Amino acid sequence: MPPCDVTVYVTPAPPPNMAAPVLWLAAAALLSTVCEARALQDLNEVFYSEIRDLLNRHTVRQSNEVSPPLRPREVPDWPASLPHLGQVSGVSVDPSGQPVIFHRGPRVWDHSSFNESNHYQHGTEGPIPVDTVLTLDATRGTVINSWGRGLFYMPHGITVCPRGSVWLTDVALHQVFKFRPGRTTPTLVLGRRFEPGSGLRHLCQPTAVAVASTGDFFVADGYCNSRVLMFSAQGSLLRVLPQPPEFLSLQVPHSLTLLEPLDLLCIADRENMRVACPRAGLQGYEARKPPAVTIQEPDLGRVFGVAASGNFVFAVNGPTSPIIPVRGFTLDPKAEAIIDHWGPASGFNKPHAMAVSPNGTALYIVEIGPNKVWKFDLV
Repeated sequence: MPPCDVTVYVTPAPPPNMAAPVLWLAAAALLSTVCEARALQDLNEVFYSEIRDLLNRHTVRQSNEVSPPLRPREVPDWPASLPHLGQVSGVSVDPSGQPVIFHRGPRVWDHSSFNESNHYQHGTEGPIPVDTVLTLDATRGTVINSWGRGLFYMPHGITVCPRGSVWLTDVALHQVFKFRPGRTTPTLVLGRRFEPGSGLRHLCQPTAVAVASTGDFFVADGYCNSRVLMFSAQGSLLRVLPQPPEFLSLQVPHSLTLLEPLDLLCIADRENMRVACPRAGLQGYEARKPPAVTIQEPDLGRVFGVAASGNFVFAVNGPTSPIIPVRGFTLDPKAEAIIDHWGPASGFNKPHAMAVSPNGTALYIVEIGPNKVWKFDLV
């Protein structure tokens, strides 16, 4: 029995050519649901769940040839213990399937960290005096390797390539670094040390890197510039996003993930509370394809992390408002829709980044408060 009296409107299944109009008529009918005893958050949840179900049924009829996405299932009591962990700002997974995290040690990003011109205010404290890059055992969660002591000031994003190279972003330095496996001296550096800027030789609090199979890579730049830069494998600038005909207005691109089969670059457009997926441009221009797709629904909230899994995208939001839960989402970019939501039994607090293992069997999410790493099996 429902918890209170509701009025329900049922619409017969429409013919295929009438699907979209009837979906919106059904959505309008749901607005007339009256439930005085139900809290606003519960009503919000029910409404968008019903809308999502309607959209999903329509999507399945159009895309039934695509395998359904895997669902994250929390791995309990993982990791066993990670002492002395600072704010965990980034996570990736190396070619052997071991998660690699980027944390801030004793350093904390707060209101005093930057001035109004985005210059870091605590450079005299020196770099973080502990190892900031930790490789964890995928089974037990114990630390099996660490490095990064004395190199970074305010860690943010990490990406490990299929060949093992590690890309790191530091928002205090306003730089992006590429390290070869086992090396602690970067082979490529983008941006000017401690110099924020909007020119093509400067970055401003860069947040994330996504690397294509071609070696070309994308940099989310970031908190100040709200743009994405595409570079060749050698580090030459190829493209600045957004650009016509994309007409996207990004506001803190916080995370990136590539769906190469669809030639899409999906961006956690945090303050616009959406996931925007412009054409990556890895396959050349095809006029018949749309320049960008967007997933934006009222219950999505501020999106902090995205990670591709096949032709689907996992996303996680962060604190937005009392009526929007902090949780994970499964997105279908082709349908421009949320198709599932999920999370740990105890709930998230402040998730910041996420990554899928190369074999597609595990998902990792890290938080900056409490400083925590989650593991989910994809089943």
